[in-house]
Parts: sequence; C-alpha cells; structure tokens
Amino acid sequence: MPRTVVPWEIERKLLVKTEDKTNPRYGYKPEERPAEDYIKYGVINLDKPAGPTSHEVAAWVKRILNIQRVGHGGTLEA
Repeated sequence: MPRTVVPWEIERKLLVKTEDKTNPRYGYKPEERPAEDYIKYGVINLDKPAGPTSHEVAAWVKRILNIQRVGHGGTLEA
C-alpha cells in the first residue's frame, strides 16, 4: 500500500510564467500602495469594544479619518 504524504512534506514550487510591471494608473503592489488609497478604498478590521454602538464607532472612524462614507458589515454587537 502506498504511503500517504502529509501536506507539509510535499515540495512546492512557485511557477512564474512572465514578469511584468503594473501601470500605476491601474493599481499598485500592496507594499507600494499609498496610505491614502487604503483609506479611500480599504477595509478596517476593527474589534469594537463593549459599550458604544456600531453607529457610534462608524461616526468616530469618519471623524478620525476625515472621510465622508463609512459603513459596517456583519454584526458588531456582542
């Protein structure tokens, strides 16, 4: 009976088919993305403390980051 290979024993290789550069008009590599783009298009993973409501925390984020639109997804209440 053949031996089963566990996942961490499998040799893995990265296959690169081509090297290319991204035109900054169409996006950035994550490590080169400006902080302004993270704020404008990004997601903030926030662990809301007990006490304030989700709407209060969203209002604080808007005020702190000086942005117009903020929303929350999922249930933030404990």
